[in-house]
Amino acid sequence: MEAIRKAMAITSNRRVLPSLFPPPSRLVSYRGIATKLFVGGLSYYTTDKGLSEAFSQYGQVIEATVVMDRVSDKSKGFGFVTFASLDEAHTALSEMNGKPLNGRVIFVNYAKPTTSSRGAIPIARGPPEEKTDK
Repeated sequence: MEAIRKAMAITSNRRVLPSLFPPPSRLVSYRGIATKLFVGGLSYYTTDKGLSEAFSQYGQVIEATVVMDRVSDKSKGFGFVTFASLDEAHTALSEMNGKPLNGRVIFVNYAKPTTSSRGAIPIARGPPEEKTDK
């Protein structure tokens, strides 16, 4: 019984939980099944739930995220919606692109894959060396 309590205490710890159990959207996108859409021009009052509800009429929304500013904790005006299939994402893209959402016209496109440059240290290089042929 003590072992079960310890195991539950470990998994309930927020620092350990994300590394043990990635969110479902990550599992699906690793498999290459999901399609992520970029949604720009969002109202600053649009929430994750509102974004999910607006796009859920076109298919199964796995994840809807409005990108927030770290300092002010306000919306940056764009977000991402992940669909379970390519067909659903394509339908949502064609139907929602140019439509109003919360008083603002949004634009929708396929999200580009992220290129992570974290951990990469920029290399300071001087001017190119001159080649001398003697």
